[in-house]
Amino acid sequence: MTLPSNLQNADWQKGDGLIPAIVQDAITAKVLMLGYMNEEALLATLKTELVSFYSRSRKQLWQKGETSGNILKLQSIELDCDNDSFLVLAEPVGSICHLGSVSCFANTQLFGAAWLAQLEQIIAARADADPNSSYTAKLLQGSIERAAQKVGEEGVEVALAAVGNDLNNLTEEAADLLYHLLIVLRAKGLDIADVISILQSRHKG
Repeated sequence: MTLPSNLQNADWQKGDGLIPAIVQDAITAKVLMLGYMNEEALLATLKTELVSFYSRSRKQLWQKGETSGNILKLQSIELDCDNDSFLVLAEPVGSICHLGSVSCFANTQLFGAAWLAQLEQIIAARADADPNSSYTAKLLQGSIERAAQKVGEEGVEVALAAVGNDLNNLTEEAADLLYHLLIVLRAKGLDIADVISILQSRHKG
């Protein structure tokens, strides 16, 4: 198998045949783990589209999740500017850390737009809660019409706030709109990644 052009300049000599690979969640941008690849691991990753590494302790190739089932589905892989480290974007399935966490950097906080994916996880975790004690559960377990109505109401509130002079009010209303939009997406079996993919397709090139 021939390496794609963006990976052909990998500097295997600098690390005695190994290159560190930083694995990042393709959706949330959360750093999941650090592993090492030799050329065989890289080729296996590209061929199977499941991330593989070289184990320095066992001196052998291993595919992440080959025994636990907690795999990493490859989305993309790139070299850094010095050609001596990889950035792997992947979709994690299950807990990636051997301690049971989704990330080996479990305490890392997400910021900015990436936190929307974390909010989606919070919404999903509350979906089956008691609707009497959880507003999220009440919306998700209620009719889609009611959830959709809330999106409409919050959209109007954002529009009204936008023509005013209170920026704090605008951000508060926009936050309400985003939250209720995520609720509706969840209710219809979609998530923010589906919306982002549409935006990306519109702006290719």
